[in-house]
Amino acid sequence: MARYDSRGRPDLDLPKARLNRENLRSAARLLAYLRPHRGLLLAACGALILSSLLSLCFPFLAGSLMDAATPGTTAHVPAYLPHNINWVALLMLAVLAVQATSTFFHSTTMTKVGQRAVADLRRDTYARLICLPMTFFGQRRVGELNSRISADLTQIESTLIMAVPQFLRQILLLLGGITLIAATSGRLTLIMLGSIPPVIVLAVIFGRKMRKNSREAQDKLAETGIIVEETLQGIFNVKAFVNEAFEIGRYGRSMDAYLRVALAGARLRGAFVAFIVFSLFGCIVLVLWSGASLLQNGSITIGQMTRFVLYTAFVAGAMGQFADLYSQVQKAVGATQRVRELLLEKPEFAPPSGSVNPNKAATLPPLRGQVEFQDVHFHYASRPEVEVLKGISFRVQPGEKVALVGPSGSGKSTIISLLLRFYDPQTGNIRMDGRPAPDYPLAWLRNQMSIVPQEALLFGGSIYENIAYGRPGATEAEIMEAARQAHAHEFIAPFPEGYQTLVGERGVKLSGGQRQRVAIARAILKDPAILILDEATSSLDSESERLVQLALDRLMEGRTTFIIAHRLATVRRADRIVVIQDGRLVESGTHAELYQRGDGLYRHLAELQFNAKG
Repeated sequence: MARYDSRGRPDLDLPKARLNRENLRSAARLLAYLRPHRGLLLAACGALILSSLLSLCFPFLAGSLMDAATPGTTAHVPAYLPHNINWVALLMLAVLAVQATSTFFHSTTMTKVGQRAVADLRRDTYARLICLPMTFFGQRRVGELNSRISADLTQIESTLIMAVPQFLRQILLLLGGITLIAATSGRLTLIMLGSIPPVIVLAVIFGRKMRKNSREAQDKLAETGIIVEETLQGIFNVKAFVNEAFEIGRYGRSMDAYLRVALAGARLRGAFVAFIVFSLFGCIVLVLWSGASLLQNGSITIGQMTRFVLYTAFVAGAMGQFADLYSQVQKAVGATQRVRELLLEKPEFAPPSGSVNPNKAATLPPLRGQVEFQDVHFHYASRPEVEVLKGISFRVQPGEKVALVGPSGSGKSTIISLLLRFYDPQTGNIRMDGRPAPDYPLAWLRNQMSIVPQEALLFGGSIYENIAYGRPGATEAEIMEAARQAHAHEFIAPFPEGYQTLVGERGVKLSGGQRQRVAIARAILKDPAILILDEATSSLDSESERLVQLALDRLMEGRTTFIIAHRLATVRRADRIVVIQDGRLVESGTHAELYQRGDGLYRHLAELQFNAKG
């Protein structure tokens, strides 16, 4: 099996054979996306071959033109070509016209194939990304993932559309040029080919170094993207703590690290290109000197010399471009490996087609809402030494309203995460309607639940779209009715654009209470069997809290409800209060029952809050 480093990337110190296998697998994965477009791809390759062959015809016709114009050498002009310089020139223009047409067709067709293939790759990568489990996201930062789906795929697209076709073209010109040179003069060919072996050896050495440098540069650039992502997401805190200078310095240090790697790569490429330029042009000088000697003693004609020089220029140009093209291809290989790593991650469930949930969902009756935790033990994969839940057991009946109360860090949010199956317990069971939770299709199970968080996250579209997110495909009447039940219609209707009002990124154009009521309308539209309220009113003013509480009371009717709250006044009307401390269930009962206990944790927390208010 392949080895990976601490960040899940292929180990660059792998044995050569293993690393080559990784490269081949990455290339095969990319080529699979070209298969649906193989008809267009074959047409583009045909046009590429025709264009390259016609390019190789030009030096031959140029030599014939020189021989046709030189007295005493017309015998060297092939019989199938006109011996008149005007007709040879016209033939050259005709060849150029066909060559230009085939180049245009190849370029546009290859671009179409490349963009379609990468668009499919982008869709699959995004679909795989959002279907990965929470454990995956807990170990990676948003900026790194964003870099994979943007910068890496852009690099692949650029290489597929530009570098690979050019690479193939230059190979054809190189092989064709060497063949035709050999047919023109064997002696000059041997002189020219003598410089190729050292160039190839050096290319292999530089290629290894450039591949490693390219991968490191991509990783450093991704790290700068992570900083930008984190800074912009937390811009409120940056401004509040006046940490602009700190963030500028952090980004600057990251950019300096990237620059050191990028400049080292530039020096590598520059040294390689300089060597190739010196070697090839030195070879051309040697060939010209040898050719001039042969021309002087009459061993070759001026036309043959012209052909040879032009073919030599073709070969030199092709070899000169290999350095840059090879570097681009190596970058694409590194980017493909990173994307392939993402595609190899195991998703929670197969990405659904459109908005349709996976199979089996339609055949199951809706949940009644009975939930049971049976001796649940849990720790996060990133902190295996810290057990967050230690034998939690309780049962919730359908329609019952249960409040989870306890100090910060006691495990309340972890219970909700397990309920939503963001994670699974290491030991113990979670049952729903009497069946183990893993027996249900995961997407279907989550579709039976809805959560109203403390900070309602809205997307940057319209209010209508944000409410409809609870049940894509809902009618306008259903969306407006959900808004009325959430007491959101009363602030939406006065807006000039009404339900089409844009909320801005993360809902910044709405107040906290307005965002919360939109989130409640979304939950009402989803019509879940199990409702989760995570500090849904803790950050609101009194009037907003009153309106939101009215909406929540409507939403909780007839549904199993889990309420997380630090403000105990909001959980007094719960059917049952479950008190969690240090990962253990320490008390359970109604507000009155728990408050009457003289030494209970709930009584202690309640007195602290109520006395502080008093």
